Amino acid sequence: MSFDYKRLVKFEHNIGAKDKKVRLVSGVVLLVASLFTASILMLVVGLVLVGTSYFGWCPAYSGFNKNTLCAADVVNEVVEKVEEAVETEKE
Repeated sequence: MSFDYKRLVKFEHNIGAKDKKVRLVSGVVLLVASLFTASILMLVVGLVLVGTSYFGWCPAYSGFNKNTLCAADVVNEVVEKVEEAVETEKE
């Protein structure tokens, strides 16, 4: 398995819906735990997990050419964007 730096700089969604939920929940748990334990490492890891969950892009996944995004997730994102565009045109 090789690490490709060229893929790392491309911003393409590569995190699926289940992966996003797991990252978000575990990131929030780490953030809350870091508040009580004053652990900087847990704070940083929690922020990274929440950030990658929010943006839907993981630089490590890009570098290793891994993708957990399935076709259904892509279709759902496109449908949501089209629905939002239709709603804004009506207003």
